[in-house]
Amino acid sequence: MAVPAPRAELKLVRLLSRCEALAADRRSAGEWRLEKYVAALEEMLLELKKHSSKPAPEVLKEYSRKVDFLKGLLEAEKLSSSSEKALANQFLAPGRTPTTAKERIPATQTVHLQTKARYAGEMRSELLDLEETSLRKRMGPLPDEKQSAADLDAILQHHHSIQEKLAEEMLHLARNLKNNTLVAQNVIKQDNQTLSHSLKLADQNFEKLKDESDRLEQHAKKSVNWLLWLMLIVVCFIFISMILFIRIFPKLR
Repeated sequence: MAVPAPRAELKLVRLLSRCEALAADRRSAGEWRLEKYVAALEEMLLELKKHSSKPAPEVLKEYSRKVDFLKGLLEAEKLSSSSEKALANQFLAPGRTPTTAKERIPATQTVHLQTKARYAGEMRSELLDLEETSLRKRMGPLPDEKQSAADLDAILQHHHSIQEKLAEEMLHLARNLKNNTLVAQNVIKQDNQTLSHSLKLADQNFEKLKDESDRLEQHAKKSVNWLLWLMLIVVCFIFISMILFIRIFPKLR
């Protein structure tokens, strides 16, 4: 038996909110269930799109955007290097509206920022390991008692360059976060403007419909009044005609 559209949409929203919570808490013990939940989300979304009383196209598009984001997040996790994960995460598009009324900011946007920061941290760790390995290969195994002041200066300079690279990466990450925040604000602002314009048009259409209804009601009243008077005139005419007929043609004996 087919599930009604409001009930199917409610189940989809609940599972979507659960998936967003699991994606935000990467250390959760139930993290392994995320992939199965996302697969179930895809099936539920396809069924909802085929339903006769499905939600508005904008709502379905937002659901699809969030499900695609979660799928892309899982695919990015399967990549080998942190740089590939960060690049794949850069192309993900989180949702624009909150899934539940309790959210002030869409959960997918929060997850997007968290994963971006986590991948940046992994890239920094990999960079430090590579730089230390390269430094050890260049300097070779030197005893502590024979290490010169020049070698110490080289190590300090090398660590200083690493700190500069980390600072540049942090600055780049901060700029990306700022740009993403500005883009999200512009999108929300445009959506609010579109919604305000739609509400204004709806109010205007309602006022026009109300005026037309009043005019139609007045016209209907006038038509009923004319019809009533016409019927009264016809009845009176028939009554007078019957009286005249009886007077002129008396009953034959």
